[in-house]
Amino acid sequence: MTTEQRRSLLAFQDYIRKTLDPTYILSYMAPWFGEEEVQYIQAEKTTRFLLELQEEGWFRGFLDALDHAGYSGLYEAIESWDFKKIEKLEEYRLLLKRLQPEFKTRIIPTDILSDLSECLINQECEEILQICSTKGMMAGAEKLVECLLRSDKENWPKTLKLALERERNKFSELWTVENGIKDVETEDLEDKMETSDIQIFYQEDPECQNLSENSCPPSEVSDTNLYSPFKPRNYQLELALPAKKGKNTIICAPTGCGKTLVSILICEHHLKKFPQGQKGKVVFFANQIPLYEQQESIFSKYFERLGYRVTGISGATAENVPVEQIVENNDIIILTPQILVNNLKKGTIPSLSVFTLMIFDECHNTSKQHPYNMIMFNYLDQKLGGSSGPLPQVVGLTASVGVGDAKDTDEALDYICKLCASLDASVIATVKDNLEELEQVVYKPQKFFRKVESRISDKFKCIIAQLMRDTESLAKRICKDLENFSQIQNREFGTQKYEQWIVTVQKACMVFQMPDKDEESRICKALFLYTSHLRKYNDALIISEHARMKDALDYLKDFFSNVRAAGFDEIEQDLTQRFEEKLQELESVSRDPSNENPKLEDLRFILQEEYHLNPETITILFVKTRALVDALKNWIEGNPKLSFLKPGILTGRGKTNQNTGMTLPAQKCILDAFKVNGDHNILIATSVADEGIDIAHCNLVILYEYVGNVIKMIQTRGRGRARGSKCFLLTSNAGVIEKEQINMYKEKMMNDSILRLQTWDEAVFREMILHIQTHEKLIRDSQEKPKPVPDKENKKLLCGKCKALVCYTADIRVIEECHYTVLGDAFKECFVSRPHPKPKKFSNFEKRAKIFCARQNCSHDWGIHVKYKTFEIPVIKIESFVVEDIATGVQTLYSKWKDFHFEKIPFDPAEMSK
Repeated sequence: MTTEQRRSLLAFQDYIRKTLDPTYILSYMAPWFGEEEVQYIQAEKTTRFLLELQEEGWFRGFLDALDHAGYSGLYEAIESWDFKKIEKLEEYRLLLKRLQPEFKTRIIPTDILSDLSECLINQECEEILQICSTKGMMAGAEKLVECLLRSDKENWPKTLKLALERERNKFSELWTVENGIKDVETEDLEDKMETSDIQIFYQEDPECQNLSENSCPPSEVSDTNLYSPFKPRNYQLELALPAKKGKNTIICAPTGCGKTLVSILICEHHLKKFPQGQKGKVVFFANQIPLYEQQESIFSKYFERLGYRVTGISGATAENVPVEQIVENNDIIILTPQILVNNLKKGTIPSLSVFTLMIFDECHNTSKQHPYNMIMFNYLDQKLGGSSGPLPQVVGLTASVGVGDAKDTDEALDYICKLCASLDASVIATVKDNLEELEQVVYKPQKFFRKVESRISDKFKCIIAQLMRDTESLAKRICKDLENFSQIQNREFGTQKYEQWIVTVQKACMVFQMPDKDEESRICKALFLYTSHLRKYNDALIISEHARMKDALDYLKDFFSNVRAAGFDEIEQDLTQRFEEKLQELESVSRDPSNENPKLEDLRFILQEEYHLNPETITILFVKTRALVDALKNWIEGNPKLSFLKPGILTGRGKTNQNTGMTLPAQKCILDAFKVNGDHNILIATSVADEGIDIAHCNLVILYEYVGNVIKMIQTRGRGRARGSKCFLLTSNAGVIEKEQINMYKEKMMNDSILRLQTWDEAVFREMILHIQTHEKLIRDSQEKPKPVPDKENKKLLCGKCKALVCYTADIRVIEECHYTVLGDAFKECFVSRPHPKPKKFSNFEKRAKIFCARQNCSHDWGIHVKYKTFEIPVIKIESFVVEDIATGVQTLYSKWKDFHFEKIPFDPAEMSK
């Protein structure tokens, strides 16, 4: 080996270390290692001995070993001393590390291993199969990730993408091959279920009940208490201390301990410290409107009696007020964070130097493209760019900083350090000196895991599955050319995977093209009908799996009743007839007592037992979907053994497919009935915690097939805050219990990591934070995309369902930068309107009707009809349309207007009079 070769080997040793598992080449390099060295390499998997070899001929032997073992990429890189191909894989490795928790829960390695075999070492494939067999699929998926992170094959990211798409695996939406990690956005992790395996944003309660001296339920907190001085507890003073000393601080303390009070202590101390002639200015960020309203009320009641001016701005009010004037004229401003992001971009708020203190509620969300992180990007650019303006103090509040996908304390520590870097925090404040007092206020519920059995046989599922197979066959007959419809092997009815396949088919259908446009329109409409029916059958199977067959059948009967009441074309008549032919059999099966769901029997037993022990029990029952909320409420109300229960329901405000969520007033009404009036003693809820809604003290929390990550676990557990409270996880899936146990382990890792971090020298920690910030800024700056140039060519908008021409981009106008309308009488002929089920006023708009495609048997939802100032206009949503290039005929789907870079002409009232 020459001196130059050794120098090159040392220069590229990091790439070799990341890629090579030395145990796979040991058998080919026996002449150069003694027995002890072989044992050490096998135990430690280190390349150190390998790179320190001096013997003659070892380097050629090393290259031959790489070739024989299957490290073709590494062999080629060392032969030419060109590591560019391996270097390009780094961003995909980073992406896979970030997505590892999702990969583990969504991937079945045995389904895709044959496709990936060319990207792995033979021995790795054998080990993955062995682990799947002995330890399960999740452990096998972890091993597959480990192997892919080491892979030296330049095509492994694309091969993985193709394998996932072939399997119709939803993870393929997250695995963005073209642009790697830069394209992973929050929206990619959302799916149909209100509580998915990955939760991006989490909320916790605004603990207004802790604003009084005594620990009392919310109903006992009076306005007088809020106005009067209060005596904080010792642990609250301990949490506030570092921030009162002026340090940037993350306050991590359990739900229910009164972090809102802690933030008020910090805020008051901060405002009073300024000498005469100077003034502080505080901004408090709340993620969601309900939480924003609650915090604005609390801060106003407390601080206005002290002579401070408090106000709030949210998305609902921002367009009606001059934000810069509001900020200038008030001492404390409560904001939803996107308001500040928008105004920093516009320049109406020149910089963060206008504030002296920023408080981030639920600060664990400061990551990726969350508005919190966008604000802190601005802060860090100002800090690292050498700006002369003073920076505000930063305080973060959270019940859990989280650990991401960390597997050990070191990795957890890295994750927490990155969160500290994002918030420029040099201290994490937790309760240490006053733990006993804290434990008297915040009660940690006992946790129980209940593994229950599913039905032994399922006649209902057999009948519905046959109806689904028949519907699939009819759809295949309609169009043999649509590739996505033929690739449905290895799918299972009644799963989220099948739901995702339906979404994929519908997206493919929207851009499907044929020379005969009438035939194209006929096929697309037909496929939409078939897949819509398949979706309803799939939903019904999910309901039946977790509730009663009767509830699932009622769900289908309601659907077909609505189908009959609408257009009811030939395809719908045929599908309805097929369902009705099976209806009597389905009715018989659903009434058969032998088909009762054993999960419900176990749930009934828990409820009876707990209410027998304590008739005053207050319960929250968490479930995954809105349909399941309704089904379980019907089951409770129809079960004479549960007559002591008075159920209420609480779902989110967002829209899922065709289902509209609860309005904020409806949510508040239910919560009042639950925690104040006592009208309900059990609340069946989806992930309402995601929307920042205050929920009363409960002593029983039941997670019904419901699990998230470690932050979600801590949040849901925090609902059971009464003394002697219990938390049951009820599931038929051992993997769900395993995941919750992993969350409990991760919580311990998080706490251990915080304790370790708190022992570090603060100056050393600040240096580490600065290093992370500098590194992250370099990455951020290198990934900045140039502003896209608007395409000035006129384009067609076609109905996404029937493909009829709707309008041209030249007809579209933009109202207040984010709403899109279409000018001209021609467009008015294309749609019909129906009264909106939930008319509403917001800003300058009054929502009055919904608009639909007017073409016969289509009725595709296009958007809404509004009164804007004095104008009656349609407002369309881009996801309902297909954009066609007039010159090339190429069709494109856009899910958001911001992704469609056409020439956007502002709305001009003068045009309306022409």
